[in-house]
Amino acid sequence: MGGVSSESRQLSPPLTPLPAGREKLDSLKGIGVNREFGGDKMAGLLEKINSPEDLKRLKLSQLEKLAEELRRTIVETVAETGGHLAPNLGVIELTIALHYVFDSPKDKIVWDVGHQAYAHKLLTGRREKFHTLRQFGGIAGFPKRSESPHDIVDVGHSSTSISAGLGLVTAQDLLRKEGKVVVVIGDGSMTAGLAFEGLNNAGHLKKDLIVILNDNEMSISPNVGALSSFLSRKLTGPLARRFKRELEAFVSHLPGGDHLVHAIKKSEDALKCILTPGMLFEALGFRYVGPIPGHNIEVLIKTLKNIKELEGPTLVHVLTRKGKGYPPAEREPERFHGLGPFDVKTGKPKSGKPKPPSYTSVFSKLMVRLGEEEPRLVAITAAMPTGTGLKAFGERFPERFFDVGIAEQHAVTFAAGLALGGLIPVCAIYSTFLQRAYDQIIHDVALMNLHVIFAIDRGGIVGEDGPTHQGQFDLSYLRIIPNMVVMAPKDENELQHMLYTALKCKGPVAVRYPRGAGEGVSLDWELKELPLGKAEILREGDDILLLAIGNMVYPALRAAEILASEGIAAAVVNARFVKPLDEELLLELARKIGKVVTIEENALLGGFGAAVLELFSRHGLLVPVKCLGLPDKFIEHGAPQILREKYGLTSNGIAESVKSWLASGKVRLKVLG
Repeated sequence: MGGVSSESRQLSPPLTPLPAGREKLDSLKGIGVNREFGGDKMAGLLEKINSPEDLKRLKLSQLEKLAEELRRTIVETVAETGGHLAPNLGVIELTIALHYVFDSPKDKIVWDVGHQAYAHKLLTGRREKFHTLRQFGGIAGFPKRSESPHDIVDVGHSSTSISAGLGLVTAQDLLRKEGKVVVVIGDGSMTAGLAFEGLNNAGHLKKDLIVILNDNEMSISPNVGALSSFLSRKLTGPLARRFKRELEAFVSHLPGGDHLVHAIKKSEDALKCILTPGMLFEALGFRYVGPIPGHNIEVLIKTLKNIKELEGPTLVHVLTRKGKGYPPAEREPERFHGLGPFDVKTGKPKSGKPKPPSYTSVFSKLMVRLGEEEPRLVAITAAMPTGTGLKAFGERFPERFFDVGIAEQHAVTFAAGLALGGLIPVCAIYSTFLQRAYDQIIHDVALMNLHVIFAIDRGGIVGEDGPTHQGQFDLSYLRIIPNMVVMAPKDENELQHMLYTALKCKGPVAVRYPRGAGEGVSLDWELKELPLGKAEILREGDDILLLAIGNMVYPALRAAEILASEGIAAAVVNARFVKPLDEELLLELARKIGKVVTIEENALLGGFGAAVLELFSRHGLLVPVKCLGLPDKFIEHGAPQILREKYGLTSNGIAESVKSWLASGKVRLKVLG
């Protein structure tokens, strides 16, 4: 992870979006630095900066103005493209200071999660492309090594930075390379166990790792003020360092000198612990510095210059404010954490065509209803109460709602304990984040066949957040686990019935549903328990059998209509269950119709189509099968519809694949792309 030297790294070739995405990119080219949000464009300092070297040529007095220009550019761009706004506005001054003091990419800056790296992108040669942020064919919303040698790690999940940074600095030591390694991690990411595993090991190895703790919630900052900030700067300054060295050298030659040196060090530690919240980090082997004000560029630069000269692991505690400088984001930092396009002047979402309720909102309302009916029902989220839709449940049943922080592993094992205690826990976690708790699903839940319900939001293509967030693997990684039931609804109404069914099951159950709006179907008030492992026939046909799962069922139905207009009669089955499969029905229809196409928004390797092929193989059924789904690659960022068109997962794409396959006359008993 990041073991390649900056000299050997090559930038990717110019990005060339498909025609479907180019129109959107072109429409954003006018975004730039304005006099005020939504005002007239004006030339400024940012337009002259194409690398950190250009930044270093600015005077300290110019950096505040640069921060204003970065803030405006980010606000106005995200207003058009969507993205993570509040986190980026909170670290602008810190980003300027980091690039002003350190020499990237020789000095490596590692961003935890990376959703706060927009200013970093603007200062490292991507200003001209910044209007393409998160658009198909444009620059990514997270650090990406193929974009720039200044992006050290491809990242999108939290709490990985300290471990990666420690690996980088250790590699530099072993290979005799120069350069500092600086990790920037938020206070939220510090709630994950992986962060503390990295801190613990770094403190033990005593490497020159610098960790910047970006504290924007003041959750671990009981002692904040000018005195502690002043003390931290002075204790790390060159005069203080020289004085301590000379004092320690002098007293060490006196009778009992070793005890005096120890007493001096303990006095300094005691003073810092009284005036700062750094005792925990000092205990882990880090020199603690802070808290320091994160929006005062001069203080940041002076402190970081001092820190750069220190040896050994150092943690710098920086206090920032999410959404800094944009009033709507300061008032509602949670809403502006990650959002779609919005009006710059008001901060309100841009109006569009009314959409059906999202799967998440349907889940949210149903959880409250089920909570009223079932007192044993409890809900767990890993720092995503709003994103998963559990906020309403938490407000209605605060004693039965648990936000465990960014700690998916703990969330799953905690759920196991709740189930062992007689409760029915619902773990609502995004597909991509549930990957982080894979061992816990197997070892702590499935092995004991515990009744834990996994509500897996954002299954399939997620979109603009890109490869770190696409939920493309869950059907594959869940269906191989013994005792696990895996369901995926065709629409928001079926989601209701599946959750109700999951409530009635005995062992672990996963209900996987996509991001975004549902199909617009009416919602039944009376909930029904679906027969376990039973599919449903939605359309009859004799020429070809379309087996679809989840949000691919309606595109399959529309594809069948297109095929019918060309004389091809396609049967359509909503599989409902990836595990257990409806073996009886699928075998019967496959034998009768003789040609089968499976359709899923999941990786083809190990997914729903693979399960169907395994079923046919077990029964010695030799019929031609074509599997449609996501290829063996990480899916890039872009609007979901553009990505579905690219990978043939639209109604037209499915129909074209079927026609092409039938016209070829080929019979293949293996997964086809």
